[in-house]
Amino acid sequence: MRINNVENVFQVYNRNTGTKKVKSEKSLKDSDEIKISEKAIEFQFALQKVKDVEEIRSSKVDTIKNQIQAGTYHVDGKKIAEKMLDSINFNKKI
Repeated sequence: MRINNVENVFQVYNRNTGTKKVKSEKSLKDSDEIKISEKAIEFQFALQKVKDVEEIRSSKVDTIKNQIQAGTYHVDGKKIAEKMLDSINFNKKI
């Protein structure tokens, strides 16, 4: 059997099954909208902060390594405590 006019076959099929074609009309009033969750905004903020961090300064690392090996590197406990307290406020937005 040879079918030349496929559109007629689809019309007969649609009539027999009771299906109807749905016309898709987009109105100009409809617009796409995106909402970003609060978690996503916070993640984006944290990601940007990580990207802003400077790369490792190898000259400073080498200097500190040499001081440690020579026994001349001293750490100020107050500065460590201040940095620890500052790090607690990491999640606050600037």
